[in-house]
Amino acid sequence: MLEILFENDDLIAFNKPSGISVLRDQSNAQTYLEQIRTEFPHAQLVHRIDKPTSGVLLAAKHAASKRALSRSFANQEIKKFYVCVVTGHIPTNETLEIRLPLKAGRKSKYRVAGLREEIRAHRTGWSIESQEGFKSITRIRVLLRGPNRTLLVCQPVTGRTHQLRVHLAWIGHAIVGDLLYGAVRSAEQQWERLALHAHLVRLPQIEIAISAPVPQTFYAATRLGG
Repeated sequence: MLEILFENDDLIAFNKPSGISVLRDQSNAQTYLEQIRTEFPHAQLVHRIDKPTSGVLLAAKHAASKRALSRSFANQEIKKFYVCVVTGHIPTNETLEIRLPLKAGRKSKYRVAGLREEIRAHRTGWSIESQEGFKSITRIRVLLRGPNRTLLVCQPVTGRTHQLRVHLAWIGHAIVGDLLYGAVRSAEQQWERLALHAHLVRLPQIEIAISAPVPQTFYAATRLGG
C-alpha cells in the first residue's frame, strides 16, 4: 500500500520502502512506479532513489509540474536531506563537506576520480585535487554516536548517482548494510538493509518541507555497533 506524505494539484510525495526498485531492474519484479500508477495513472517521477534506500520520493501529476520540478532539481533549488548509519566515528559535531569528484567505475559502480591515498582530510572535511570526473559535494553532520557506528544527516549538494554511498565509503565511513561499496566481511558493515533514508525534501517554490520519519531501527543499529 502506498504511503502518501503530501499531495496537492501538482505533485505527490511518497514514503518509498527499502527493497523495491523505482524502475524496472534485472529482477523483473513490480516497480514502485507501477504501484504508483495503479492509483495515479498519469504520475511522472521527477527524481529517483536507489532500490535499497527508503524515504521521500516525488512524482508530478502533470507535464507542466514535471518540467518545473525537473528544472528546480537541475538548478539545485530543491534541497534533499538523508539520514544514514555509517561505520566508525566522526569526531566533530560541526558540519563537514566532502568534495570528491565522481566518475563511472567497473560493474555499474562509481568511484572517486583519483586515488584513495590522494584524499586529504582537513578541519572542514575532505577533498582531492583532480581534473577528472564530475563535481560532487556532500555535507554531513553527526546526529548520534554508538559504540562502533555513527548516525549522520547528509545533504547531497550535487545529485550524482550513488553519491552518498561512494563519498562515505571513500572517506572510510561506509554506510551500514552497503555491500556494494562497503567492506562485505566487516561486522560493523553487516545489517538487514542499506541504512540510508531520504528523510526530508525542501521545495522553495511552494515553501514546504516534506519529511518521512527516520526508521527507528536506524537508532537501534547505531547503538548496536557491530
